[in-house]
Amino acid sequence: MTTQWIIPDRVFDGEKLCDGLALKCENDRIVETRNVDVLPLNAQRLRISGTICPGFIDLQVNGGGGVLLNQNPTLEGMRSIIRAHRQYGTVAVMPTVITDTHDVLVAAADAALSAINEPGFVGLHIEGPHISQARRGTHDAQYIRPLDDLTMAVVAKLARAGIAVLITVAPEAATSAQIAEMAAMGAVVSLGHTDATSPQVSAAITAGATCATHLFNAMSPMLNRSPGAVGAVINSQAYAGIICDGYHVADEMVGLAIRARPVSGCMFLVSDAMPTVGGPNTFELYGSTITLKDGQLVNSEGSLAGAHITMAQSVRRLINVVGVRQEIALQMAITVPANVIKQPELAGVQNRSTDDLLVLDRDSAIVATLGDRICKSHSPVAKRAL
Repeated sequence: MTTQWIIPDRVFDGEKLCDGLALKCENDRIVETRNVDVLPLNAQRLRISGTICPGFIDLQVNGGGGVLLNQNPTLEGMRSIIRAHRQYGTVAVMPTVITDTHDVLVAAADAALSAINEPGFVGLHIEGPHISQARRGTHDAQYIRPLDDLTMAVVAKLARAGIAVLITVAPEAATSAQIAEMAAMGAVVSLGHTDATSPQVSAAITAGATCATHLFNAMSPMLNRSPGAVGAVINSQAYAGIICDGYHVADEMVGLAIRARPVSGCMFLVSDAMPTVGGPNTFELYGSTITLKDGQLVNSEGSLAGAHITMAQSVRRLINVVGVRQEIALQMAITVPANVIKQPELAGVQNRSTDDLLVLDRDSAIVATLGDRICKSHSPVAKRAL
């Protein structure tokens, strides 16, 4: 058995940035953490420049590597998406099926059942079709409908199999009883694509919704006399995902939302990534061609059609542009999403493969996985792409 102690400049342990922490590595897994001052005298040591942290967790991934889940709702489709994002430091992915026919949803759910032991797969995000027509964004209007027994049955089937489910609904498209029933199943009910009033959103949270989908985007806005969905979410203690690409939400508003929340640890990053991440610059969505131009993906109606950004880029923008401390940014990319889906082990460094841990430089850019750094080989995480 090969044993050595890894001594980096700093370690993000899932809660905080730690100085003077060593990681005991046995057979490519971290089995213990200990202060460097109390290491055994004969310990084999490897010093590493940079910060070690768990790989990123993304709970809203529509596609990657040229694959859109709605068009390829299969196990292989999910594998392709997971592979595409892993090369950019995202080691845990929740593939996302957006508004479509019931058959597409069922196929995506069946793929999720097949992917239950797939490395990097952490559950299924069902975003629509039970949303608001007025706030549908790029979602196809013809498929939008109130929450029905067909979708409830899909959620129940996934939950019984132990698969994490995050389902985005608009309060005006689902009853409080339905929200409560899904929450009781163990699903994470997330409010989004909604034109609801603040009282409607608050009622949905009381019923059991614990999250909000891409805060600010596709939501009734916060106004001086009408808090809307945005104001209701910000004032609540619900989790809220947010896209930090400089297009979906102004950087100033990202910072404002983080500062305005009444409790810490409830904001998290999502990429809302499309097939262009790790793939070609165009893809088909609802029969229309979406093209990447100047960093944005826009459909024929002029609406943003998902995002072209990685979690690694989001973290760096959060730190370098928005001005969030590195510790908070890492919590938003790792700790909080792990808590949202009740898989806190994904936020830790202990009992993890060295291939699931990242080495960050002083600018918070990924330079390698810990496994690659230990092996002193070339990293599959392409720094030029991060």
